[in-house]
Amino acid sequence: MVKESRSTEPPDDQSWTFLTNHTHVLLCVVREPDIRLSKIATMVGIGERAAHRIIHELEIAGYLRVSKVGRRNVYDIDLDRPLRHPLESHHHIRSVLAPLVEGGR
Repeated sequence: MVKESRSTEPPDDQSWTFLTNHTHVLLCVVREPDIRLSKIATMVGIGERAAHRIIHELEIAGYLRVSKVGRRNVYDIDLDRPLRHPLESHHHIRSVLAPLVEGGR
């Protein structure tokens, strides 16, 4: 039997991140409330359809409100909404986003 060696060195690839795409979308929106969907997709590294789906999921769950100003969408995040997973549900979105945004919010 060949034993697999487990390296203590971190992998070189960048195939995973600590934050989800949903969090990345929220970061884009909190920094630029009237951001275009195409810019969100580019910044997060996903397609426009995926960005639209995430925006829709966040809106349905009450984390995000979308309103129209002229022809543009403007997004408003409910920063006091609790995180969804039971391990972190005692924290709010603000506690995740504020440290990642210059100067907090």
